[in-house]
Amino acid sequence: MLETVENINSAVNGFIWGVPAMICIIGVGLLLTIRTRCIQIREFGASMRNTIGKLFDKSTTKEGTMSPFQAVCTALAGTVGTGNIAGVAGAVAIGGPGAVFWMWCSAFLGMCTKFAEVTLAVHYRETNENGEHVGGPMYYIKNGLGRKWGWLATLYALFGVLTVFGTGNATQVNTIVTSINTALLNYNVINQGNLAKFNLVLGIIIAALVAMVLLGGIKRIGQVTEKLVPFMALLYVILAFGVVFINIKAVPNVFASIVAGAFNPRAFTGGAIGSMFIALKKGVSRGIFSNEAGLGTGSIAHACADTDYPKGQGLFGIFEVFMDTIIICTLTALVILCSGVGVEYGKAAGAELTIAGFTATYGSWVSIFTAVAMCCFAFSTIIGWGLYGSRCIEFVFGSKTVRPFLVIYSFVAIVGATMELGLLWDIADTFNGFMAIPNLIALFLLSGTVVKLAIEEEKE
Repeated sequence: MLETVENINSAVNGFIWGVPAMICIIGVGLLLTIRTRCIQIREFGASMRNTIGKLFDKSTTKEGTMSPFQAVCTALAGTVGTGNIAGVAGAVAIGGPGAVFWMWCSAFLGMCTKFAEVTLAVHYRETNENGEHVGGPMYYIKNGLGRKWGWLATLYALFGVLTVFGTGNATQVNTIVTSINTALLNYNVINQGNLAKFNLVLGIIIAALVAMVLLGGIKRIGQVTEKLVPFMALLYVILAFGVVFINIKAVPNVFASIVAGAFNPRAFTGGAIGSMFIALKKGVSRGIFSNEAGLGTGSIAHACADTDYPKGQGLFGIFEVFMDTIIICTLTALVILCSGVGVEYGKAAGAELTIAGFTATYGSWVSIFTAVAMCCFAFSTIIGWGLYGSRCIEFVFGSKTVRPFLVIYSFVAIVGATMELGLLWDIADTFNGFMAIPNLIALFLLSGTVVKLAIEEEKE
């Protein structure tokens, strides 16, 4: 039975994340980039100033809302996760160094796609019976395209509910547990025979922490993410820059392999990867999987922001993709390629390849810090996706279902800590792809509204 499910999911996943999906995501990103006159370039400076400038803004917000900076941190909490570490490693291993170049290309278009998603989410959001702002793809499909498209909005929300348990929770908890186990085993703090009981205890602790944050409401979610996200990003960036600095002589050759390898991967992978299309596919798909531009999930968090300026919040979306993919994903790739760690091109790889890059440079002691970074990345993703799931289930079944959903969502952490999750991850990945379809249709049909909102607010 499991083998049948796996085969069916593999076939569907191959189609959903194959050529058609890439054409649609790149096509919509290109359309929006042209119609907004490259807003990701024209407004890049404003995006950076507005985001970084809010780091020390302690002004209060209305009840049921987040500050604009808390909203972008919550969105980053959902996107900046294990995909930045494991996903990039997989892209480099399967697609060669050139995959990084195509990841940059997808991020360039993704900045505009995310801008559009966030702008529409704020423009078409609603206020629920608890006085909270609610928005995202399901709301801009319903309110922007009209009632006849309501089925598409419901479909998006249902796929969102099904996705969060795997992508947003169980697999992330599994990453936390694995990283802690690795660090403790390296220092002989625990032995292999005690791991099962230890992991169960970890799962219960994580479940309690997740419930404490999510059941505390939108304010607590914002307060946690605005502190956790900058900390985890800074820790990871410092460690990664250290690897690059120590191996500075290798940097020119690495960048040459990234650019040239995008068009001729065979020359930089010993012939293991001979197709430019493989490099392109892996780079684009992993870039999208990391920054979620095209999935629409991040816009759910942005819709909670205490702002009446849709375009202004949309600029935070540009920053989000830039930080996630251009900065963090690139640094991950440089850690792998600059450290000189052996990459078996053509074979699947994950977080262990990135960790090997750190340990090859710093020594085994760094496993403690990578464990902390992985825990922060994964926990923040759990919080972000918990919010996404609660908004999706509220849209379909009403606000009374939110708290029971969050309790169940929290307990899934125990499953993630104690079970092998390979098939669950693959199924969640497929549902991620299903979420993209209704969102991309909406972005295409509402592209004129995006342009109108951007240009009208430029004139004000």
